[in-house]
Amino acid sequence: MTDTPTEEAPPSAQGGLSQSLERGLAILSSFSETRPLLGIADLARDVGLNKSTAHRYIATLTMLGYLQQDAATRKYRLGPRVVDLGFTAINSMEITAIAAPHLQALSNETGHTVSMALLDGTDIVYVQRRRSVREGQFGIDLNLHVGSRLPAYCTAMGKVLLANVPPDTLGALLGRIDLARRGPRTITAREALMAELRRVRQTGMAVADEELVPGLRSLAIPVRDGFGGVVAAVNIAVHTSIWNASTESIIRRLEGPLRHTAGEISARMGYRPRPAAGATAESVQPNK
Repeated sequence: MTDTPTEEAPPSAQGGLSQSLERGLAILSSFSETRPLLGIADLARDVGLNKSTAHRYIATLTMLGYLQQDAATRKYRLGPRVVDLGFTAINSMEITAIAAPHLQALSNETGHTVSMALLDGTDIVYVQRRRSVREGQFGIDLNLHVGSRLPAYCTAMGKVLLANVPPDTLGALLGRIDLARRGPRTITAREALMAELRRVRQTGMAVADEELVPGLRSLAIPVRDGFGGVVAAVNIAVHTSIWNASTESIIRRLEGPLRHTAGEISARMGYRPRPAAGATAESVQPNK
């Protein structure tokens, strides 16, 4: 009996990979916050398919609920099944459940917004975000929520996570980042960013002083797992409209509680630190 030809080679011929699945996931990955609606031509170009083949994948994903077609433009957006998967993945992460009460307690203690993020390529992805009841209407929103993404290079949590990327892969990762100016003090020079990341790795804390947007200051500390690896970062965000103190004063007030909270979460993750003196506020200065 002769085998019927198929559109893709057997998994064994491709190291166990399914080309169809890879293409479908590539189509879903083409969407972003800045590109929420895409047409067939856009998706075909992104994935490297002709329009006819792309249309078959898109029709299948739409039928399964992973894409939705916009009636007005006839373009496509991510469907509810993708949203469900995203929140299921986030909610199933052990670290989010472990961290939630500690982050809320820190937010209530300090009166400021507290978040936790993971590194995904050159971005950070928010997996927890807690606000104090004391913040009221002056809380920092910036339209951020669980699942939001920000560039890693200009955020305190991002710098913590980048600083702990293995040196042999950090250079290639930074090469993919466009160091565009986002705030008045964004680091836009590669050498300066590398020096900043070395300092963050040494001190165990990152400070972003108006690097993302004007007026926003943030402190971040790594969260480690039982093997000592950095798996997440937690931060406290302060806006000058709420507390217009010097950055050094903010560090002196918030560094201790933030380190304590990150330590508690890390301990719950199985981390046992080696005895070492912690960095002081004087040793952690924002970039000039």
